[in-house]
Amino acid sequence: MSQSSSIFSPLLPVSKASATNKDKKQWANFYGSSASIAIYSGAAKCAGLTLLITEDTATALKLEHELLSINDNSLDICLFPDWETLPYDSFSPHQDIISQRLQTLYRLSRMDKGIVIVPAHTLVHRIAPKQYIEANSLLVQTGDKKDLHQLRQELEASGYRAVEQVLEHGEFSARGAILDLFPMGSNHPFRLDFFDDEIDSIRTFDVDDQRSKDAIANIELLPAHEFPSDSDAINLFRNQYRELLKANNEKESVYHNVTKGIMPAGIEYYLPLFFSETATLFDYLPAQTQVLIHGNIDKSLEQFSLDTQYRYDDRRYDPLRPLLSPEQLFLTREQLFAQLKLHDRVNINHDALADKAGNVNYPTQSLADVAVNHQSKQPLQAVCQFLQTAQDINQQLLFIAESQGRKETLLELLAREKISPEYVDNISDFINGDIDIAITVNALAHGFVVADKANELNFAIITEDDLFTDRVKQARRRTKQQETNSEAIFKNLTELSIGQPVVHIEHGIGRYQGLQTFENQGISTEFLMLTYLNDAKLYVPVASLHLISRYSGTNSDTTPIHKLGSDSWSKAKKKAAEKIKDVAAELLDIYATRESSHGYAFKRNKDDYISFSESFGFEETEDQRNAITNVIADMLDHKTMDRLVCGDVGFGKTEVAMRAAFIAANDSKQVVILVPTTLLAQQHYENFRDRFANSPANIEVLSRFKTAKQQKEIIANIATGQIDILIGTHKLLSDDIKFKDLGLLIVDEEHRFGVKQKEKIKKLRANVDILTLTATPIPRTLNMAMGGMRDLSIIATPPAKRLAVKTFVRERDNGLIRESILREVLRGGQVYFLHNNVQTIEKTAQEIQDLLPEAKITIAHGQMRERELERIMSDFYHQKFNVLVCTTIIETGIDVPSANTIIMDRADHLGLAQLHQLRGRVGRSHHQAYAYLLTPHPKRITKDAVKRLDAIAQLEDLGAGFALATHDLEIRGAGELLGEDQSGQMASIGFSLYMEMLEQAVAALKAGKQPSLEDLTAKQTDIELRVPALIPEDYIHDVSMRLSFYKRIASCNSNNELDEIQVELIDRFGLLPQATKHIFHIAKIRLTAEAIGIARIDAGINGGSIEFNSNTQIDPMQIIGLIQQQPNIFKMDGANKLKFAIKTEDNQARFTLITNMVEQLQKKVA
Repeated sequence: MSQSSSIFSPLLPVSKASATNKDKKQWANFYGSSASIAIYSGAAKCAGLTLLITEDTATALKLEHELLSINDNSLDICLFPDWETLPYDSFSPHQDIISQRLQTLYRLSRMDKGIVIVPAHTLVHRIAPKQYIEANSLLVQTGDKKDLHQLRQELEASGYRAVEQVLEHGEFSARGAILDLFPMGSNHPFRLDFFDDEIDSIRTFDVDDQRSKDAIANIELLPAHEFPSDSDAINLFRNQYRELLKANNEKESVYHNVTKGIMPAGIEYYLPLFFSETATLFDYLPAQTQVLIHGNIDKSLEQFSLDTQYRYDDRRYDPLRPLLSPEQLFLTREQLFAQLKLHDRVNINHDALADKAGNVNYPTQSLADVAVNHQSKQPLQAVCQFLQTAQDINQQLLFIAESQGRKETLLELLAREKISPEYVDNISDFINGDIDIAITVNALAHGFVVADKANELNFAIITEDDLFTDRVKQARRRTKQQETNSEAIFKNLTELSIGQPVVHIEHGIGRYQGLQTFENQGISTEFLMLTYLNDAKLYVPVASLHLISRYSGTNSDTTPIHKLGSDSWSKAKKKAAEKIKDVAAELLDIYATRESSHGYAFKRNKDDYISFSESFGFEETEDQRNAITNVIADMLDHKTMDRLVCGDVGFGKTEVAMRAAFIAANDSKQVVILVPTTLLAQQHYENFRDRFANSPANIEVLSRFKTAKQQKEIIANIATGQIDILIGTHKLLSDDIKFKDLGLLIVDEEHRFGVKQKEKIKKLRANVDILTLTATPIPRTLNMAMGGMRDLSIIATPPAKRLAVKTFVRERDNGLIRESILREVLRGGQVYFLHNNVQTIEKTAQEIQDLLPEAKITIAHGQMRERELERIMSDFYHQKFNVLVCTTIIETGIDVPSANTIIMDRADHLGLAQLHQLRGRVGRSHHQAYAYLLTPHPKRITKDAVKRLDAIAQLEDLGAGFALATHDLEIRGAGELLGEDQSGQMASIGFSLYMEMLEQAVAALKAGKQPSLEDLTAKQTDIELRVPALIPEDYIHDVSMRLSFYKRIASCNSNNELDEIQVELIDRFGLLPQATKHIFHIAKIRLTAEAIGIARIDAGINGGSIEFNSNTQIDPMQIIGLIQQQPNIFKMDGANKLKFAIKTEDNQARFTLITNMVEQLQKKVA
């Protein structure tokens, strides 16, 4: 029997009744989270399935969370989620939501026992008939005889989208004998490898790096939509559309799009037209299904019906989108309740009911107030009084913590009052045992008391939420793998669109105009076309892509385009090179100071560290691993660390900080974590305590949540070394706080601190390791990091299931405000409404209240007393309000996972970093998040504001913080590294080339050489072998992807890197075409040639030449010796060019010849 099914064992399961007279009961008198236990018990005892209907989405999600936490895997528990769109919306649900809904429908026909949770307004939707799911589901196994072309057609017929690269549910990509596929209802995408007409292997793969992973035997393919999209279905749609609605064949109309096979956004609200008859969720339920109804669904259905009718009346006259009536899309309340009467059902009520047949009052009582009062001299007084009363009446007591780490924190707190609970594995063990005071880990949100003399039950449950009413917590999220290279963000050409500026190292700044293929003497080569001043064109072979980088420096409208053949580019380079020499010398002084600063070289206990690392219950991303490796290397070194970790909100920066803190604390050094706000300090404290649960490190937080006595005690303990890790705000930098042995300072969002605090941090840099975490670096910080004055690590990998925030720039409109808030509130979420003017904020809040009387609205701004502000933020976190009208004070705030919509009033007044940071307040869960940037009429907005809004709207990608900082460079100008001037040499030659030249100058100075202009602007080896060298279009169709691979190959610094890319190409696209193999051959020759100072290699059928740089490392006497030995073959042409007369009839012979010659010359290096 399951762990919780016996808790309310005196209560009988729902009785069996005849088909015409189904039983109806009322379960009542539930306090705290006791209803979840009753629901689980009832479902465990039921012979069939349990349908749990909730009054709203928020309740459904809460009950799902609690039920999963008390499940011992004996029951299937699944949610049938809402579309998370409003009726008649022109948005479509996110693919992940469709995937979960299809998976639930598919599982229902295979579930004998379990709980299906559904919000009432979702239950009334008419959905696809059961036979549609069954007929369009397919089991694919290794060894199956399957024609790849036929499978592609089947996938397209099921609604899967053919794409170049599979990234999300419902997509597939076919390349040669390889098919990539992300089935609906699956957690992973799959790669099918065909051998003739047989599936040779099926492997999972990573959507980020596209590399194959684990082999599996079979996969289940569900349809891609909740409706069919084959030709028969489209014909049925057209016939029913003409019959029920007035057909409009204008290009933008729904009818026209579907006729063309295009499914427009919001097509789900035409779903009945794809079927001759629709179904409801009831049609999927087995006969032996009991129905549990939680809350007042009648009221929520009435509100849903009113909203639906209002939206129908408001939108029905649009000729391009005529609407089906509400009755055609949804069950009426009468129809729903008629369906419910066909099942045994139970209404679950909070309050007690009269004692009569069919009513069962559960023996629960409300829990007394046991909240911890941090301001009191006896914070646990209420708990102690409750415990004393419990002992007097022989009542058992169970404390519930939400995690192992929180359990340890709770035990320490209780130990202050000499309360020592005994650990139990689950709630059932406690109920069935005889332990007086116990503790367990569970997700029940609120406690309650059970007093049932008849069945000898007498116990109380107290949860963390009951104890810490002002606490905020942060749920962890699993992350996926992806590698990000900071240099690649600037050099990467994949983001290039037609007309954007690029830098060619020899010819200067031009505009990219696309890829073109030319054939010369039967040899095909792909070229980048660049245009320069006066429309002059330059064609750059893809083999020379290493000479090109993206231009960043000023906005693209004012980019200085050069004239081909003029000396303006060489002058710009020369001027920049002179400036760079000075900058490099100054940087070298900074390097020298850092190198000579003998900080503490931390020692790492490998066993302890491995144990701590493995307790991170989530998959590290490649970015995280790189950042952690870099931080550890810095800490183990003798010089003081000054590293900036840049990563979007929620991307795993905190785990990097935790690893660093662990190494420091484990080496008996103290750690300080500096954060901008008190609530954030508290949240970090909770997370660190949780993460360090199995570590002896003593962690404290210094904030107003502590009493004056506790604060005094903490300050004393930090001075004596009893505290290992201290978290707090800028107060930690005050002079009265003395550390015994401070080793590491972690600063969260440094730019949020004032000048005085920054100066104090700066002084610490000389002898304490500093780790700075930031979501969006301001341009100057970024410049310093890129220039090497501070080390930089980037984390650009989003958590799994986290969706990019949909961003809209719109004129302010009350209808839009109402709709966007309503969309969020209806799905159980919360909304930030940002109005950055304290004088008018109350008026704005009242306007929103008038628009949405049903919304619970509160206000937060910086002129409030800090305590009041903290209370409001805490109340918002605990969902006492669903709309927070606020100023930019929320910019650095606590993580509120249920806040998934932000509306920014007068967004044109906000800076780019601010816009990004504020947008990062939402999208903290797997729900689709929305950001609405409201502005006045475009004519009343400045040009720079328009560019900022365009940049934020375009960069919806997760992890865009770093890229946005580079956009800020482009909008504001890069700024010279060591000066405050916001223009300079970077604008004249571009950020990428500037950084490259600076790097070379610093390297030269380190080697004791004076950097020369020729060195700084030296081009890489140019190779022309007259062989076809390209990635054919039929191998990789997508232009930007081809461009990306060309650039990656050209930018490789070793044969190993080239081999890695080659393996990736074969893995993703199949065996390499011969022309693509040539690219790799040429790249490998170039690496060797560059290393020994060869400028150019030119070879054809009758021979060729090798041209050397002026600073080549090859001994001239060796070349003279070669000519003397074979004068008929080799001769010099000028001072630097060696000509050879060796015939090579075919490509392979030419590659062999050139490879051998370069290797021979390598042996002749002086």
